[in-house]
Amino acid sequence: MKKTFQSSRTAVLYILPALIFILSFVFLPILLNVYNSMFRWNSFEAGKVFVGLEYYGRLFKDPIFFTALKNNSLFAIISIVFQVGGGLIIAAILEDKIIRKYQPFFRTVLFIPSVISIAVVGLLWQLLYNPEIGLINSAINVLVQAEWTHAWLGDSKTAIYAVVAVSQWQYTGYMTMLFLIAMQKIPAEYYEAAMIDGASRLKTFFNITLPQIREMVVVGFVITVIGAFKVFDEVYIMTSGGPGRSTEVLGTMLYRAAFRNDEMGYASTIGTIIFVITLTLSLIQLKLGKSGKEV
Repeated sequence: MKKTFQSSRTAVLYILPALIFILSFVFLPILLNVYNSMFRWNSFEAGKVFVGLEYYGRLFKDPIFFTALKNNSLFAIISIVFQVGGGLIIAAILEDKIIRKYQPFFRTVLFIPSVISIAVVGLLWQLLYNPEIGLINSAINVLVQAEWTHAWLGDSKTAIYAVVAVSQWQYTGYMTMLFLIAMQKIPAEYYEAAMIDGASRLKTFFNITLPQIREMVVVGFVITVIGAFKVFDEVYIMTSGGPGRSTEVLGTMLYRAAFRNDEMGYASTIGTIIFVITLTLSLIQLKLGKSGKEV
């Protein structure tokens, strides 16, 4: 009994530093943010005025909020298709016996964009999208016809898609690496048995590969969706939410409220909504995936 008590106490002592860190830097800030969202306050005044749920009512009446929510949802849907779906396809191709010997080269090429600073990526693609000197319009002018050239970031109908496309270019390779790691853990005997049974590559993928990496696919969904609703940098750098706030997302809306309008309580409200959305979607995905062991 004494030995069990000592073991439990030792375990608690090992866990305690991490627990204190998580409580101090994760849960406490979340609670403080919810608390601050119920007050009217700014950076230049010491006092706070209690307003209750006033900011939440204001937020749900703000048409820009629904524009931002739509843009974040668009980010999530397109990212799931290209980063998760596209990453799975690319990983499966790279794991093919014929391509496998060239895999190190392709892994490097695909992974490089994900380690480049988002600020650099945003500025680079701003230049590529430039309607006058940008490489994209120049290529369209040479390969197709001049009428197809466009001010991609200057048109409210295309700006959000242009920004979303940059995100896919940057992070699809990262998701591919995650799926490759998971695929390489699958025992080779499974594929040998499938080959003996005469299963096609497509059947092998759906009946062996996909079920075996289901945990990582769930992780990929969670990472992608959370990233889509937390997106800020690329939008702020490339368009700052314009033109006409057509590319506004929740992150840029929060930034505008906090650091341009100095409405800290309203910004805290937006932050709380972002937290609730990402937490809810993550729990739903984990529940649907009936897993979470690798998260």
